Amino acid sequence: MNEFEWRRQLRDLHQPLAPLRDLWIAIDAALDATDTARVTTLPTRQPARPLRWLIASGLAASVLLAGAIGWHALRHAPAAAPLASTATIPWKPADPRLAGAAVELDAAHMELQLAIQQAPDSPALQRLLDRTEHQQMQLRQLAGQAG
Repeated sequence: MNEFEWRRQLRDLHQPLAPLRDLWIAIDAALDATDTARVTTLPTRQPARPLRWLIASGLAASVLLAGAIGWHALRHAPAAAPLASTATIPWKPADPRLAGAAVELDAAHMELQLAIQQAPDSPALQRLLDRTEHQQMQLRQLAGQAG
């Protein structure tokens, strides 16, 4: 089968198709049957006290559970380590060729410190921070040699 035959079959699918039987008669009869069934069988109202108590007790249990989880999380949360190096002033070399690299490394250093605050036990983030600090040190050495 080639592409031309596929296209011809697709065009044939786009033609309107008449149903084999009239569906509206069955739909109308079903709607009439449900209307008469609704009128003849009215629901009887049952007391809702057990359902209310069940809902109220479920809500109370969920509030208690959420409070216990929050209290446990606050009690056992690790203390945030103070960041001494975030208060440092960003270093800007006098050489304009190195200034752009210094800005990029300072921004990367700050972003990595924020990420470490969120995941303090991540060895990958710690390696990236160490590498960034090493690159900053190399850049300062280059600025000293160039200056």
